[in-house]
Amino acid sequence: MPVQFNVPPMLLLGPLLAAVAVYVVLRWVIWAPRTGTSPATVSEHALWVGVIGWLASSLQGAMTLGIIPASPYPGPALTSAAQIFPALAWPVLGCLGVHALGQISYPGPRRLRRQAVLSVRRIRDFLPRRLALLTAIIFAAAGACIAWTAALPGFASVAPVNRQDGPYNYYQSGGRDGRIPGAEMAGWLGGALLVLAAGTCLVLWLISRRRQLESLDAADNAALRTIAMNRLLRTVSTVAAGLGVIAGNFASRPDPSSETTSWTNPAGIAGTAVLLAMWWWRPPRIAAAGLGARNRPESGLAVGRQHPAVRLVSSLGALLGLAAAAPLVAGVFLSPVLMAAAGLGLAGVVALMAGLVLLVIAAGELLLQRNYGTPEEPRSWPRQPVGPALLTTAVLALLVFVVVLVFTAQGQARLGGEPDWIPPALLTAGIGVISLPAFLAARLRQSVPGLPAGMDAALRAITIHRTVRALAAALTAQAAILLLTHTQAWAAVLGPAAFPETDPAGGSWWQVSLAGAVLGSAATVIAVIPVRMMARTPGAPAPQPDKEHSA
Repeated sequence: MPVQFNVPPMLLLGPLLAAVAVYVVLRWVIWAPRTGTSPATVSEHALWVGVIGWLASSLQGAMTLGIIPASPYPGPALTSAAQIFPALAWPVLGCLGVHALGQISYPGPRRLRRQAVLSVRRIRDFLPRRLALLTAIIFAAAGACIAWTAALPGFASVAPVNRQDGPYNYYQSGGRDGRIPGAEMAGWLGGALLVLAAGTCLVLWLISRRRQLESLDAADNAALRTIAMNRLLRTVSTVAAGLGVIAGNFASRPDPSSETTSWTNPAGIAGTAVLLAMWWWRPPRIAAAGLGARNRPESGLAVGRQHPAVRLVSSLGALLGLAAAAPLVAGVFLSPVLMAAAGLGLAGVVALMAGLVLLVIAAGELLLQRNYGTPEEPRSWPRQPVGPALLTTAVLALLVFVVVLVFTAQGQARLGGEPDWIPPALLTAGIGVISLPAFLAARLRQSVPGLPAGMDAALRAITIHRTVRALAAALTAQAAILLLTHTQAWAAVLGPAAFPETDPAGGSWWQVSLAGAVLGSAATVIAVIPVRMMARTPGAPAPQPDKEHSA
């Protein structure tokens, strides 16, 4: 009789599909249209590796690891191997896999003849020493916190009891969470920490052994390796600190037999400090990247910044932030019942924020034409108004939103519930309609006289960048809201295929909530992507890549 493996399909297909998607995105970023690989695309590629790796390293879904809940709540408790393993494997292997794919996705040599040397590149030649020392301390502290939990006993949870308050009011009280044995908890967290440490060493070795890039000289190639190691160490430091926070959360739970009802997790403060420190620790920069060689204006930016039109476009950046924050600030003073009565909810807040941002962008272009535009100047259009990374992000955001919307609609139809996915779909379509004035204003605006060559096209590129950025962030945020608020619909669609022996439609899936949280974080990151490119004039020649010099 053949052996049957009851493994959920998504547990096998999920990592493969995620790896393919990340590889395609990074490959598209590094191969810029028309110009090929350049210092600017290499710099953008390194940035996106860090951003995607950071998003993949979230341990938010594993914070209640080993805790036995006192009362049922949506989603399974993370107390068995079937729930603990994916909760730890996705962030640990995910961040390591993204950084490994970042090195693999770099292009190989394409020239017929290339210069090579016999010197051996070692990890310590490119390793940022102070950051590496801090990372080692964080790993040691996390290991000590995990080892401490090994000696802690486990205890069962105490279910809450129903109490009566008056003739008609009832409430629950007395519930206490339990926890699994500390040795079992330490085994899972310690194994994850060891895998993280070993994987970090392997990825550092991969970074040091990767081939030289033909578009960079020896110094920039060395700086690129240091940048990759910097981003990797910062990410794994936060993951290691997160494992320590999970251990502290486990150890801080009081025994239900005691009279203690409150508890604090001191490791959470240390984890927050590590997160802030890693955000502050910036990597070095590639000297040859500059402003982006494939979109550099013919004249310098120092002259362009003195023009009032450029100052106007630059000042819109702060105004866009105020426009996005206006609905949130208004919600503090206005009753949220108004928003709920209109049937908008979180999707309406996101649509309102995106709509205000897009209207401010269009108003900025109209004001620019009214104050400085002239029909005598010929209109110039940037050769590449949207960078490949942002364009790919927008396309992926649209695809993700459509997939999430279709699955949500199908799940709600199976559950027989109200089709409340229709308002988010209409609101998102409205965001697309509102973005048209910004595109048309940038396209049809009259040129501004007195600017350096290529600067007027650069101003149009900034507007298009901001518009596409707002659309991508809004689509990602709407997809995140659908995932966070319709987990049962996804369980109804994918549940029978993943868990045929259970009825997952009766509850919610923590995996879906975790995916929604990741998409929400991604939407926040997309919304603040800085404008780094300046448009070239249409007739300007494309820069040629530098000759390679091996270290």
